Amino acid sequence: MKVKSINEVFKKRKGKILGDYKEFAVMILICRENKEEYIILEKRALTLRKQPGDICLPGGKIENNETPLEGAIRESCEELNIERKDIEYVGEMDYLVTPYGSIMHVFVSYVNSYPNNFNKDEVHSLMKIPLKYFLNNEPQVYTMNIGPLNYDEFPFHLIEGGKDYKFSAGTLNQYFYSYKESNIWGFTARIIKSFIDYIKENDIE
Repeated sequence: MKVKSINEVFKKRKGKILGDYKEFAVMILICRENKEEYIILEKRALTLRKQPGDICLPGGKIENNETPLEGAIRESCEELNIERKDIEYVGEMDYLVTPYGSIMHVFVSYVNSYPNNFNKDEVHSLMKIPLKYFLNNEPQVYTMNIGPLNYDEFPFHLIEGGKDYKFSAGTLNQYFYSYKESNIWGFTARIIKSFIDYIKENDIE
């Protein structure tokens, strides 16, 4: 077997994000009604194991041999009981690398009409929020600390300084939009805020 040199291995290699991440894809799905645009959001089914009742964008985990866009479209179709032809793809937003070991790809599309016949196994209810609401209302911002929590299990004896080691403690801004009786927060609110910021920065009408 030929032993490759460092030069051969790294010469044409492209860098990627270091670490093992689970990849997800979500869709900012917009519908038009009476000349007004709305963002479609889901309230997750209360029977789901993870994040039941949370408000989120359509989307989910990317499957093997699937591109992020294909995953976002497939999940949107499955959750909303719509067909691929109902989705008018527009473009891609920035992706999000979370502190919790996941990457979230974000896409923007229009849907032909408001999807009333959604999948009740995954979705408790749907809501449509006017785009102008997000354009006219800044979210509330709260700061959440991020740092090591499992001190009892950590091998302090292996590091210089032991339990006195000065770990970096990060912070994460949590955004909250309150619309009628609903609160949109977490990564959903972060993604929507980024989308709205981009619209404002580029003077999009």
